[in-house]
Amino acid sequence: MTSPILITGGTGTLGRQVVPLLRAAGRDVRVLSRHGREPGDGVEYVTGDLFEGKGIEPALEGVETVLHLAGGPKGDEVATRNLVEAASRAGVQHLVYISVIGADGVPLGWFGSKLAAERAVADSGVPWTTVRAAQFHDLVLAMLQKMVKLPVIPVPGGLRFQPVDSGEVAARLVELTLGAPAGLVPDLPGPTVYGMADLMRGYLQATERRRLMMPVRMPGKAGRAYRNGANLSLDVAATGKRTWEDFLVAHESI
Repeated sequence: MTSPILITGGTGTLGRQVVPLLRAAGRDVRVLSRHGREPGDGVEYVTGDLFEGKGIEPALEGVETVLHLAGGPKGDEVATRNLVEAASRAGVQHLVYISVIGADGVPLGWFGSKLAAERAVADSGVPWTTVRAAQFHDLVLAMLQKMVKLPVIPVPGGLRFQPVDSGEVAARLVELTLGAPAGLVPDLPGPTVYGMADLMRGYLQATERRRLMMPVRMPGKAGRAYRNGANLSLDVAATGKRTWEDFLVAHESI
């Protein structure tokens, strides 16, 4: 009998795809969540809060592998530090973490938080694997859905994205979770680089809308980092396959 894999963030965009993939691979799954649920289909739910450091130790009982997907707009480093400290005490043998491309290059708070979380994982003493992924198509869509409510859409010049399909990220995470600790592995971007205007045009066309777009300049260090492509990964051998256009065609509620 194998030990369960503990997943944080198991009810989020990635978690909902990772859990059935791990179950299909024959592994039992334990999900750490702030809201308890009844167990079923080989999935156990335990209640805890990573930010407050509550319920982590009981969730780690009998666990050898942890897949850390939980994250938010801020405080990732605090939650991750609480998790890895408990994982070290529990004797966890493999901790897998999902970070973001540009964590070490974009001078904005969320990226800095992800980098600090990466360092907490690497310094924990627990064997680890970290993969940096690009922004998901789902997140880009949510951003554009908000922007399109404006009568005139500001389009920052030089702001580019390399969006990746969350399903492809989920599959890669399962592969890494079932494998041996590998440290920082190659990034996982999408197959195509888009300017913000390109993404918006595709969305407007798919939804049969029209909007005026106004170019604006991103100031400061963050603007310079984006213009220099700090949030992109252009030299990796393997990327995601699903394009933004494919995502829009397949998405039912854009």
